[in-house]
Amino acid sequence: MEFRKQTIKTSVVACVVDDRGRVLLTRRCIEPFCGQWVMPGGKIDHGEAILAALHREVHEEVGIDIHIDGLIDVFEHLGIGKNGDHFVILYYRAHPLSLELTPNGSECTEAVWMEKGRLPHIDLPPGARHILARIFPELPWPTTEPGTESGNAITCSSDTPQACNFDGD
Repeated sequence: MEFRKQTIKTSVVACVVDDRGRVLLTRRCIEPFCGQWVMPGGKIDHGEAILAALHREVHEEVGIDIHIDGLIDVFEHLGIGKNGDHFVILYYRAHPLSLELTPNGSECTEAVWMEKGRLPHIDLPPGARHILARIFPELPWPTTEPGTESGNAITCSSDTPQACNFDGD
């Protein structure tokens, strides 16, 4: 009998918006969400500070440095992939310190500055769609996402970080 320890995977993601309102997106080439457009980010290593992990992940994936503006929201993905993984993702707003993107090829095959008007019409995972809808509420976001994996927003007010609302079942 094989025993697999259940863990919650905690990640950080940067919603990098440039001065023209374009968003940095990468085409992911590993699971989960392989083939979809995502914002750069990844796991927090044991003992690594959250913001240090965010800087590291963005630099590793697309080769730029960023300035972190603040926490946007937290999103939880449940039952992802063949192992039914559980992810808690902290999404931070950031702006780029340079614009020349170099995708690393091992985690993402493309990196682009996407015009905000195109965002509701591209293939995004639920967490990315939720965050971008918060950043750009004026855009025509679809109300349903057939065929997507489950996820829940855990919204925390920036004024009172201890006051969080869970938008799940």
